[in-house]
Amino acid sequence: MPKAKTAEKSARSAARKAVRNKPIRTGIKSSVAKAEKLIAARKTKEAQPAVIEAISTLDRAAKKKVIHPNTAARKKSRLMKKFNKASK
Repeated sequence: MPKAKTAEKSARSAARKAVRNKPIRTGIKSSVAKAEKLIAARKTKEAQPAVIEAISTLDRAAKKKVIHPNTAARKKSRLMKKFNKASK
């Protein structure tokens, strides 16, 4: 339990942000997992739009400051690396 008024306000603010950010984070995980599942199954035709959607989701989350831009870039890079390897 926070003691100072500013700590109480920070706790309230953090709770509001957590509620707002939760569906965005879940969407990231879902879209990336869907793309990776299709890549692992070597279904490149179906995987391509899924990869594009996952990259878009990551970009939107980074733009909204839900995740750090470098984290989004790292996840996009790893996803594209897997996709390109499966496409060959």
